[in-house]
Amino acid sequence: MTDGNLWNYGPEVTNYADAEIVGYKVEARDGHIGKVDKHSTDVDSQYIVVDTGVWIFGKEVLLPAGTLTGIDHENKTVTVSRTKDEIKSAPEFDKDKHLTDPGYRGELGTHYGRGGAL
Repeated sequence: MTDGNLWNYGPEVTNYADAEIVGYKVEARDGHIGKVDKHSTDVDSQYIVVDTGVWIFGKEVLLPAGTLTGIDHENKTVTVSRTKDEIKSAPEFDKDKHLTDPGYRGELGTHYGRGGAL
């Protein structure tokens, strides 16, 4: 997997990626993890920010778009190819670094790039 693929929506969600998905439920491979708080459709920098609520004590996590496996507008649900534990152990979302710090993006790429099928 290349870093560019991780930061772009895959073919299974590309047709739906431009739609407004803020507020949609997010489902990991093993259950519900939170809701979409923010998303980006910028080429090579696509992602969603998930508010995990009380599940991880209010932590927000950034998931590269390449981890998404589906968007269901009827049920307002986004599915991702990672487990709850993989998401729970991810670096916490840093709103000040996510667009400007290549090291932060690299850390996320390393974390999410190591597991699951994309």
